[in-house]
Amino acid sequence: MTGRKTGETPVRVGLIGYGLAGSVFHAPLIAATEGLTLDTVVTSHPERQDRARAEFPDVRLAATAEDLLARADELDLVVVASPNRTHVPLATAALEAGLAVVVDKPVAGTAAEARALAALADERGLFLSVFQNRRWDNDFLTLRALLADGELGDVRRFESRFERWRPQPKGGWRESGDPSEIGGLLYDLGSHVVDQALTLFGPAASVYAEADVRRPGAEADDDTFVALTHRSGVRSHLYVSATTPQLGPRLRLLGSTAGYVKYGLDPQEAALREGGRPGPGWGEEPEELWGRVGAGESPLTGGGRPVRTLPGNYPAYYAAVAKALIDGGPNPVTAAEAAAALDVLEAARRSARDGVAVTLS
Repeated sequence: MTGRKTGETPVRVGLIGYGLAGSVFHAPLIAATEGLTLDTVVTSHPERQDRARAEFPDVRLAATAEDLLARADELDLVVVASPNRTHVPLATAALEAGLAVVVDKPVAGTAAEARALAALADERGLFLSVFQNRRWDNDFLTLRALLADGELGDVRRFESRFERWRPQPKGGWRESGDPSEIGGLLYDLGSHVVDQALTLFGPAASVYAEADVRRPGAEADDDTFVALTHRSGVRSHLYVSATTPQLGPRLRLLGSTAGYVKYGLDPQEAALREGGRPGPGWGEEPEELWGRVGAGESPLTGGGRPVRTLPGNYPAYYAAVAKALIDGGPNPVTAAEAAAALDVLEAARRSARDGVAVTLS
């Protein structure tokens, strides 16, 4: 893959989109990464332009992606953080302009589209990565460490929840029922929990799902359950919901010798939303929120022992992107991995529609 040589000027990044994804996640993390510089932000909204200037005084602004790509020779990397329906066309245009690309999740609406993007990047010899930041959540990193140590024995069941209590729809494209928008929780939060399950336990052999539209006035799924049977034999039960008045554990893993239960969300998103930036103490959480490992008792009644939660580390994603482009390091999240998750999401959508389990080849 093409990249830059160590010792040259930093990788110049053009960021397309300055809504939630662009302003809260991508721009701050790019700016905090050694070897990257946020060169241009693309947004046509005057208020978002003002916010970008206030946060990054040296940044250049462009009203459209076409304006940005017209000076592709002044950039090295394009980050696509615009609405889901634009991911494929914008990533395609950037690759055809000869630029490395990062795309926010979901990279595409279908696995076939994701694989076509990957093939285009390979054909052009260009870097293409997908922003799956939840691989660097504090609880996920902690669980990976526990599994690596063999502390839980043979894994039997994995439960993962992204649950919220939002009884009134907020509107916007994320909750649109138009299939072209690629909205709904299955493709939004479901992209995270499915990616985490596949990263931990490997490919899925079968998928069963239930997807409901619970809230009056809602158009897209807002209460969804996905069950995976992995080829490894592990079963993953994944929940994404906006209609949960009592939240369950974020992660619960059951093994042959012990289990791990963790409540509460990783603190990094909240910190970024509040204007926090990576630095000393980033991603740490207080001891009272640590998960517990044990057997035979509920963690809510004191069962098991507390296990320190490893610090969350979203900055590691862009650090890996910089290393890949500058020194030829590995891609932190490949389009092929994203396509495998989309295989599952498509199967889940079919399963929920038809009321049957779907076997994956």
